[in-house]
Amino acid sequence: MENNQYSVFETELRVRPDDIDMFNHVHNSRYLDFVLAARYEQMRDDYKMPWEAFTELGYGWVVSRVTMNLKRPLYMNDVMLIRTGVLSMQAKGCSVQFEILNKKTGKVASDGIFDYVLVDLATYKSAKVTEEMLKAYSI
Repeated sequence: MENNQYSVFETELRVRPDDIDMFNHVHNSRYLDFVLAARYEQMRDDYKMPWEAFTELGYGWVVSRVTMNLKRPLYMNDVMLIRTGVLSMQAKGCSVQFEILNKKTGKVASDGIFDYVLVDLATYKSAKVTEEMLKAYSI
């Protein structure tokens, strides 16, 4: 992951039976779910500005693009560490980098970038990131 002025946070998850595909490893689409689940927890626990705070203000984050590199498979009961951090902030969104590591081996299973756009929930048009949001996410 790229080092920058933003913090990187880590969440631990375990591979469950519903994550496994017909090849007996984690289905590629589940890696995206792992990142979103970790990010949800990190917004609440680390940034102290959870998803619900945005919706109360009338905003939501929408994924506009994802770049994901699959490097190694994960299997049933593997414990993974999901690390995420803001890569950059833009006027109407942000980019979040991630990596998913197999806790046992320490090797990267997947990494990439989520691009988000902040939207006004009343109009579903893009909205400017507020100073309050910038402050909360610039730790």
